[in-house]
Amino acid sequence: MEKKASRRQKKAPTISDVAERAGVSAMTVSRVINGEGNVRPATRDAVVAAIAELNYAPNPAAQSLAGASQVRIGLLFSNPSAAYLSEFLMGGLDQARLGNVQLVVEKCEPDDHEADVARALVANGVNGLILPPPLCDNRAVIEALLETDTPAVAVATGEVANGVSAVSIDDYQAAHAMTLHIAQLGHRRIGFILGNPNQTVSARRFAGYRDALAAIGLPFAEELVVPGLFTYKSGLDAAERLLDLAEPPTAIFASNDDMAAATVAVAHRRALDVPSDLTVCGFDDTALATAIWPELTTIRQPIGDMSRAAIDMLLEMVRRHRSGETDQHRQMLLDFTLVRRQSDAAPRKRPAVPISL
Repeated sequence: MEKKASRRQKKAPTISDVAERAGVSAMTVSRVINGEGNVRPATRDAVVAAIAELNYAPNPAAQSLAGASQVRIGLLFSNPSAAYLSEFLMGGLDQARLGNVQLVVEKCEPDDHEADVARALVANGVNGLILPPPLCDNRAVIEALLETDTPAVAVATGEVANGVSAVSIDDYQAAHAMTLHIAQLGHRRIGFILGNPNQTVSARRFAGYRDALAAIGLPFAEELVVPGLFTYKSGLDAAERLLDLAEPPTAIFASNDDMAAATVAVAHRRALDVPSDLTVCGFDDTALATAIWPELTTIRQPIGDMSRAAIDMLLEMVRRHRSGETDQHRQMLLDFTLVRRQSDAAPRKRPAVPISL
């Protein structure tokens, strides 16, 4: 941590540094930061990745802001899903620009003294922090922010911690709706890949799956539920376990798109057709959902909108905090959407007696 801090003190990264890292022009970086639409998705992703790697803090209003009036918001991230992170950062950068806020992006490796990184950001003048998953559920980070009386907004948490505000969707209802959708297609053995047990949304999504089965009279089978970590690799392992069963599922619902994409890859490797032989559904609707074949049926979580809402919410909290007003912690629920694409279908053999939903 000390070496990283000293490098920032010597020379803060510039827009030219970002452009060089991404292999594009400074004008292209500017277009990405300003949310302009005439940038190819692959180029945008490269710029976003460079911003994250360099901890670049774009501040279009720096010259017009002065002293105490300037608001600096930190975005601390540690997410293995590049697709999720790209959408989240783009939403945050866009909203920070509109709100004349300086957004400081800081990467934090898992189990790498996350609380110390959060304290360092506060010590360096950050007025509040955005915590996307999995840091939204990191107790050490949240306690560090409470100790320093720093406003914080957790994004996509399934259980809001005391002392912070939150932006999320109803993960329970979303998973419930997807499970019912799969059952309506005629599937009776529906496999489920759990998310990271350290993230509270994992339990919410599993509860939605299990309660949906109970609601339509399908038995819960423990062998159809396997662990995952929200990573592509964990999805490969989970899909292998499910498809190795003596009676494998005809449908698999993964707790995020990364693991669902891995499940499709395993099915292809086994010469199984998706969706004729196996229905596969995901969660999040990241760019990955439409980058594979077949495109995924999934739950659309408005990741960019959640990031934008978190910026607005935190900006309001910081301004209220500066004026000496009492903090009013809020929880905002945004809508989810079940998006049907090409990865789901009725099973080859329909049951004799359909279930009434």
